Amino acid sequence: MKLRIRGNTIRLRLKRGEVDRIAAGTSVAEETRFPDSILAYSLEVSGNSDISARFDDGSLVVSLPKSKLMAWARSDEVSLIADQKLPGSGSLSLLIEKDFKCLEPGHHRDCDDDEDTFPHPSAQTKINYRHPR
Repeated sequence: MKLRIRGNTIRLRLKRGEVDRIAAGTSVAEETRFPDSILAYSLEVSGNSDISARFDDGSLVVSLPKSKLMAWARSDEVSLIADQKLPGSGSLSLLIEKDFKCLEPGHHRDCDDDEDTFPHPSAQTKINYRHPR
């Protein structure tokens, strides 16, 4: 699972096996180690009706409602998107995506990173998609 944070947007990308695990009800977790601490992040199934996130004790937890998760996991749908209202004003944008095989392996990531990814839709439709260099 990959994590990207930019401003008030949290984006998680999951490989096939991770989508299968979360669809089976098992949380998916990762961590990044620093010299003096650990940043942990996970995706879990919840009984709630909305996608939500919380940050407790250095750990980011994103919760997916089981009903939305199952429909997404079994479909060709790429993303689940939600906006979580913040106290006062503003919102936290949450994006959970299926991770696709890179169209240009080795261009911006290791080829090993493409293992267990979903086929890229542009490759199937013969669209030439390039990352800006």
